[in-house]
Amino acid sequence: MASLLQSLLDPKKNWLAAQHMKTISKRLRNFGLRYDDLYDPYYDLDIKEALDRLPREIVDARNQRLKRAMDLSMKHEYLPEDLQAMQTPFRNYLQDMLALVSILEIYIYVYRFYCASFS
Repeated sequence: MASLLQSLLDPKKNWLAAQHMKTISKRLRNFGLRYDDLYDPYYDLDIKEALDRLPREIVDARNQRLKRAMDLSMKHEYLPEDLQAMQTPFRNYLQDMLALVSILEIYIYVYRFYCASFS
């Protein structure tokens, strides 16, 4: 079942997934964003923790991209074509740290569970 789901979501195997990824890429390039910029730290505390653990330069670059995107959106404009071509919308910077935070959260939960059960 998991392999079926993965094959449906894999852009290399599914034409619709490839078209969706192409559309998302175009929309992100229009504003100079990366896919990881769309995560909201106020919605999920794991995202907030992962952002807190990232180096300051990466977080500052994220904030600059978000400010530029809001500015362009308010002006009803897009990034110039030459800058759009330089954008890398699917270069992840948050996924590894988010996975680490999730694993640490599981470890803390298990540790507290076992400490409480043996006390």
